[in-house]
Amino acid sequence: MSATRVIAPGGRKIGGGSAAPPPPEPPAPPLRRRRRSVLLVLATVLVAAAAVTGYLFLQGPADVEPEPEAPEPGITVAVEPRNINLADGRYLRMGFAIQLAAEAEEIHTEPATDIAISLYSGLGVDEVNDPERRAELKAELTDRLVETYGEEVLAVYLTDFVTQ
Repeated sequence: MSATRVIAPGGRKIGGGSAAPPPPEPPAPPLRRRRRSVLLVLATVLVAAAAVTGYLFLQGPADVEPEPEAPEPGITVAVEPRNINLADGRYLRMGFAIQLAAEAEEIHTEPATDIAISLYSGLGVDEVNDPERRAELKAELTDRLVETYGEEVLAVYLTDFVTQ
């Protein structure tokens, strides 16, 4: 007996034999669509980051206390000029005024005079005449007066400053 074979187009047998070829892969989306998607995602992230940053800047730091307002200046108390002994038999004639805060009452100037004498006594003429050193001494005088009188003292002004 002879066997009859039926061959399908393309040279394959019908009903048996080898496995069917795998289905074709789906076509990849065009490159332009991917770029658009990536750009859209990046743009969304940037806008969100900008919104969060703006919100945080407008909020400001949460734990920072507002700066206290500077006290309003009040009266100025003049301290009589005094002769202060310097080194090498020289002296300094020094007078100054103390600017007080508005709510401060008038102060006694004797402690201020004592502080100035103890600060400048024994210094050399060159030292007190040097502009940088004079500014340092004035700042130290101000600090000591603030320690003595409290926050009532706002500033110190030199009104008389003569060396001989």
